[in-house]
Amino acid sequence: MQSKYQAQTRHNLKDSDRDGLYRTLFNRRDVRSEFLPKTVPDDVLARVLYAAHHAPSVGFMQPWNFTVIKTDAVKQRVHSLFKQANDEAAQQFVDERQDAYRQLKLAGIMDAPINVCVTCDRERSGKVVLGRTHMPEMDLYSTVCAVQNLWLAARAEGLGVGWVSILDPQALKRVLGIPSQIVTIAYLCIGYVDHFRDQPELASKGWQPRLSLDELVHSEQWGQGMDQNLAAGIAQQIDFPAHYTG
Repeated sequence: MQSKYQAQTRHNLKDSDRDGLYRTLFNRRDVRSEFLPKTVPDDVLARVLYAAHHAPSVGFMQPWNFTVIKTDAVKQRVHSLFKQANDEAAQQFVDERQDAYRQLKLAGIMDAPINVCVTCDRERSGKVVLGRTHMPEMDLYSTVCAVQNLWLAARAEGLGVGWVSILDPQALKRVLGIPSQIVTIAYLCIGYVDHFRDQPELASKGWQPRLSLDELVHSEQWGQGMDQNLAAGIAQQIDFPAHYTG
């Protein structure tokens, strides 16, 4: 007969598998300027897309599609959209903040060998979807889960990914021939890189620090501090990410 401990741990990953998962999580980076002119084999890209396709989705509606772009002609049209949107975005910052913004490279559209546009078909499973009756936006969140799966799988394959969010969604849809009812979720640049940064670029350049987890967790009610056991557990794990990134 199984002991209670055995029943609790029989689904645990092996230590090496668990370490690999955490190493992938904590070493994932948003890559913009480190792409190498190296082709991504189609079998590698296929594995990454399969990982994305196996993301969780509300009502198992699987609302995502993936438009893969490899040609410079299409990339150039998207990059032109980015340049226009980026100039508009820069105007929203002032003084030193604008100067710092303009020094950031925020897209690797032309450098990355592969671009992927991830979209959401909100009508894929009809008007009534299990789990979406009171939160209709759950299909959008499900598609973001697919993006996260893709990103982590790419990192495990040694590929960098950059999410380009400075784009006019309607203009992007016109460039890629995306139907009007489809929602654009993410435009991703994918390719091999010469290195992964030790920490996120915006953190390393002083744009924004990582917030402390103990300031973000509430117990039972919003604004109520953590219970002591959880607070102690978080304090003990303060160097947990560094264990995998150092």
